[in-house]
Amino acid sequence: MFQSRLSDIVEPRGRANTNSRLFRQFKISCQKIEILARVVDLFLIAIASTLGGVVCQHVWFQNPATVEACLSAGIINGLLYVWLVSVRGLYRLSVLLAPLPYTGRLLAIFAITALLVAGSQLFLKGNVAFPASPLVAALLPQMILLVIARWVFAKVTRALLSAGSLDGRRVVTIGEPVELLGLSAKFLLRYCGLREVFRVPTATNRGCRSEEVLAGLDAALAAARELGAEEFLLALRWGSRELLETIRSRLRECPLPVQLLPDHNIRTLLGQRGLSPDGLLPVTIQEAPLTAFERAVKRTLDVVGSVTAILFLSPLFLLAAIAIKLDSGGPIIFQQRRTGFNAKEFVIFKFRTMTVLEDGAAITQACRGDLRATRVGKFLRRSSIDELPQLLNVLKGEMSLVGPRPHAVAHDREYEVHIADYGFRQHIKPGITGWAQVNGLRGETRSLETMTERVKLDLWYINNWSLGFDISILARTCFEVLRDRAY
Repeated sequence: MFQSRLSDIVEPRGRANTNSRLFRQFKISCQKIEILARVVDLFLIAIASTLGGVVCQHVWFQNPATVEACLSAGIINGLLYVWLVSVRGLYRLSVLLAPLPYTGRLLAIFAITALLVAGSQLFLKGNVAFPASPLVAALLPQMILLVIARWVFAKVTRALLSAGSLDGRRVVTIGEPVELLGLSAKFLLRYCGLREVFRVPTATNRGCRSEEVLAGLDAALAAARELGAEEFLLALRWGSRELLETIRSRLRECPLPVQLLPDHNIRTLLGQRGLSPDGLLPVTIQEAPLTAFERAVKRTLDVVGSVTAILFLSPLFLLAAIAIKLDSGGPIIFQQRRTGFNAKEFVIFKFRTMTVLEDGAAITQACRGDLRATRVGKFLRRSSIDELPQLLNVLKGEMSLVGPRPHAVAHDREYEVHIADYGFRQHIKPGITGWAQVNGLRGETRSLETMTERVKLDLWYINNWSLGFDISILARTCFEVLRDRAY
């Protein structure tokens, strides 16, 4: 019954959206729709406050108000309104699709913010010359514009939904069959902003740690990597504590956030109230190591830094390539499979420094005085010039300037068996340099204890990341190279 009511809300029976054909050629994410709604509201409030304030001041008081004063008050009012509405969850897709039940709340928030801004500005200015009264008088047309904007957004988002042009965050759903029955793709998109790319039912009749359950979780992890999922969504009975702990333990090796939905009993109990923006919400049981903003900041540093370094060091690239070719012939660039973010494999680029090109199930680490190193290769390794082609990996988005150093796939498979938290290194992109390297742990790892210490430093870096920390590591790397620890 609950599921059928949801279907009627998402796609009303007997009502065909004739405009949906116009939107089939577009593809836009739910997040962008929500951001656009914020921008439109801010723009309307700022413009309406300015025009309303100027016109009302001129008509009623015969005293022209300054455009700058009205515009600044409108921007402040708009920012405060957008912030409060965001906090209340009234920019979520479910509200944009059906704004009528929330109109009173939206208008009340706007009236309060407008009166607060007008009153505070009048109090600060201390005279009636500031256009506080006209701003108050302009509340009605501003409210009308906001209501019209919400109505337009509802029509557009419904058309996009009907046309299949709305795209949510890519999610892998894991759940018990009885819970998954109540979660359609349209429900997940409308009320959670999620687009399901893979679904894994977990049968519990054979035990929470049965091979079938664990195999299903491994399939979910593989699908998340291959399909570019952005998070996991769990649909379990809240009484299935043992199963939840098994899933949490298995998903810890993945850097994606994990959300737990209220189960069917809770959704049925809450009814339509549970679909309000401040009602039914997933519970976060695992967070990503970096927020979206932090990932954007780190990526900006990577792109700017790698482009600058490639342009500045291009003559050195050319000299190294010529030297390698003259010294030993053969390929200039050494390529090897490495494990990167979320355990995805990529091909790393380095200047070739040895007579071998190992990339198989067994790889011998380079050691001091290694006879496989060429004459030019020894110099390139000591000066760390051989690592410079990895700037191309950074530019491609496979690596970062700073992060845990990537190891050969064969070595990863060996160490993850002996070091419990080894897989956590893959919660962020691997780096050309890292916290372990500037603390002297670089080159060959002759013992398991040495690798364990390196992993500890890598995990400390992940848990304490900041932009300043990355810049500090890059600066220390320059001095570390001069200490000639590489071989």
